[in-house]
Amino acid sequence: MEFTQVDVEASFVTREDIYALFEGMLKKLWKDVLGTDIVTPFQRMPFHDAMNRFGVDKPDLRFGLELMDFTELFRNSGFKIFQSTVANGGVVKAVNAKGLADLTQGELKTLEEIAKSLGAKGLAFIKAEGGEWKSPIVKAFSEAEKAALTAQLGIADGDIIFFAAAPWEKACAILGRLRLEAAALLQKRGKLTIRHDDWKFLWVVDFPLMSHDEVENRYVATHHPFTAPVAEDAQYLDTDPKKVRGQHYDVVLNGMELGGGSIRIHQPAIQKKVFEDVLKIPADVVESRFGYMLKAFTYGAPPHGGIAFGLDRMCALLCGTTSIRDVIAFPKTQKGQDLMAQSPTPVTAKQLKELHIAVVQPE
Repeated sequence: MEFTQVDVEASFVTREDIYALFEGMLKKLWKDVLGTDIVTPFQRMPFHDAMNRFGVDKPDLRFGLELMDFTELFRNSGFKIFQSTVANGGVVKAVNAKGLADLTQGELKTLEEIAKSLGAKGLAFIKAEGGEWKSPIVKAFSEAEKAALTAQLGIADGDIIFFAAAPWEKACAILGRLRLEAAALLQKRGKLTIRHDDWKFLWVVDFPLMSHDEVENRYVATHHPFTAPVAEDAQYLDTDPKKVRGQHYDVVLNGMELGGGSIRIHQPAIQKKVFEDVLKIPADVVESRFGYMLKAFTYGAPPHGGIAFGLDRMCALLCGTTSIRDVIAFPKTQKGQDLMAQSPTPVTAKQLKELHIAVVQPE
């Protein structure tokens, strides 16, 4: 599938310049195409908040169903699964799918399979029906735990609560997906209205600059290795790289990423430190791959950055469709075939010879 990007690279810019410029562009675009006035400036949401509240770094703000954290509540719980998860450094999170207690067994099974596909061992839930809580796990909860869940989640008859007990990122991802599935089921039942033209723009900011690769036991760049750290966090590059926020940003609309980019590193010393001290790239490899860039920076490269927007995604949203296939003239099939151009076509022996490619039949 091809896609088209509107890519902008600029010098002497800050994040604030990028935000202001492209909020203006999107405001004009929505006004010219739809006659709609969108509100600027856009909301800004740190990555950690987006994950904590919505379980995803591109949250759909058109409906609630926010995730809640109950890690401390279950730290000394009699429910051993939750208690041991917390003891091992994990978290316990929950979401109230209000009004969805009438799930069928088939729908509940589908949600459980989704949770398992994301790393859950099962799907812990509580149904509030007929003035009581129905769940295999309820009997292990203390009265104080039940009261806290009721107060924070606003539990009422007809609700179903889903739990995730896992490392933070995994728990967020599990409930973030279940939140979207629950919203779709509620909308199908007429219990929730999600309009495609309820435009909820926001910037997701303050992503972690680095993440730790447990398999290779080293840090890797979350965005790319040229992303500038937030200035006040640069001091932690030596001592705690995971604590460093990066100057990258995403424009999000109704659960879709419209575009993203970053402010780049332009100081040779910081770039060299990221390469060698944080990412652990050998000095000779840094020199062979990036020596030209580090040398160029010594001549006084300006602060620079950019952003790229998915044109097809914007067109799809403006047209009220969720698939970019609907706005691409000749989209590829799922198998990567272009039916209009009848591509791919058979390759001739002459073409293979010109490219020095030998075709070996499987035994």
